[in-house]
Amino acid sequence: MSGDVVERAQTAGPPEGTLVEQRQQEADRPEKFDPKHAQSASPAFKDQPKAGKITGFDFFRDPLNADEPFTPFADVMKKEAAGKDAVVKAQRALLGTRYDLTPRPDPDVTMSRGKAVLKGPTARLTKGLTWDELGKMSPSDIREKGVFPYPALPHPLQVNGGQVFPQVQTRMFPRLERFDVEFDLPAEFLPEFPPAIFLQNRPELGDVSRGQVVSINNFRDLFKDLLTPVQLDGLRLLLTPMPQEEFNPTDDRKTVQPSLGVACFDCHVNGHTTGQFHLTPDIRPQERRFRLDTTSLRGMFNQQIHGSKRSLRSVEDFTEFEQRTAYFNGDPIHAMKKGFQEIPRVSVPHMAQFQNMLDFPPAPKLNVLGRLNRKASEHERRGETLFFGKAQCSVCHPAPFYLDHQMHDLHLERFLADEPGDGPIKSFTLRGIKDSPPYLKDGRCLTLDDTVEFFNLVLELELTADEKADLVAFLKCL
Repeated sequence: MSGDVVERAQTAGPPEGTLVEQRQQEADRPEKFDPKHAQSASPAFKDQPKAGKITGFDFFRDPLNADEPFTPFADVMKKEAAGKDAVVKAQRALLGTRYDLTPRPDPDVTMSRGKAVLKGPTARLTKGLTWDELGKMSPSDIREKGVFPYPALPHPLQVNGGQVFPQVQTRMFPRLERFDVEFDLPAEFLPEFPPAIFLQNRPELGDVSRGQVVSINNFRDLFKDLLTPVQLDGLRLLLTPMPQEEFNPTDDRKTVQPSLGVACFDCHVNGHTTGQFHLTPDIRPQERRFRLDTTSLRGMFNQQIHGSKRSLRSVEDFTEFEQRTAYFNGDPIHAMKKGFQEIPRVSVPHMAQFQNMLDFPPAPKLNVLGRLNRKASEHERRGETLFFGKAQCSVCHPAPFYLDHQMHDLHLERFLADEPGDGPIKSFTLRGIKDSPPYLKDGRCLTLDDTVEFFNLVLELELTADEKADLVAFLKCL
């Protein structure tokens, strides 16, 4: 049979309806099973407080964020589904005020499988202001005038939060579609779908994805002759759905039908990303949590810390943490309610072993030390000089892997009067960066040009327009 195996596994077929035992009877009426009609264990409860009943909010019984106790799931879904269009419209309006979302493809550069890399910057400046003028302003002036063009990119539905998948993915896998919110950025500004896969144990093969989304349907056919049994078993686990905050069998879900959950590689498609986002799990209260763009797993074998805020020290710890707590917004009580699934520690290294096979895309203009070779243009060489000099990029992103395994605080509160800053954030690798838009932890920079403009302001570099163009050209070589 064709189609998504996971989708079929959680879809019940209609009953035949012809057998006498399948016909609905008086004893089957739904109100009989309503907990409010349950008979008390003792008539003495009538004289006790609240007659022995829990009449307030009960986390186990009531949907998360329900406005009233005993709110049925059907009522939550009806209300939030009805409000979805307004949520989507408001987010699109916000994006329209911040960005020019007209795609402008770079005619000379593509991603690994041929998707266009877009040019920028896309951020809209205050009327009458130029990038050069903005770059000469001090942080305090920018803050006072309210003209910083890259404020935090918010989740479209902060109170619910949770993982949101792009439409190109939900069309292929409808089980990942939510009834309360949908993905906001246009597909042109996202990575390829599906992304390429490069294995560090078989570099001569190049991209091994064969243009397919790796799933529980096809992983053996694609990888049985490329991976060891341990790595293949790790891939199986990375493709196995597990209950998650919004995708689960309970009334807390945000899917129309009960769900088996999501797999690691639903977010990290093909070991990479297609721009899915959620909220960081390790900050409270809810309004202080920030949007978190799914990062690539390429090059995990060479990274010493993992997680944008959590500074986990091994791939194994990161893998276990994601399933135990990040899947449930850092709250293990939610996990117990929604179907916490224990992964034996003996299996976690299998998952880590496969992740450690994921390599960066080839970079034909880099030598073995990560610096430009003879194939690079003069334009790109000027960018390299800037990267390791005036632009100060190499302070946090040194060659050859263009990361320093450290966490850094950009203190963006210097530029924004109504945002408190985020504290230290991990610096991620820049290898293969052209394949990974949008940029920064929340995806607020839609192109590499936007990212260069962002750091030109934050680091107070005062780069010229030509220097910015040179720097972007070098980044596309990585």
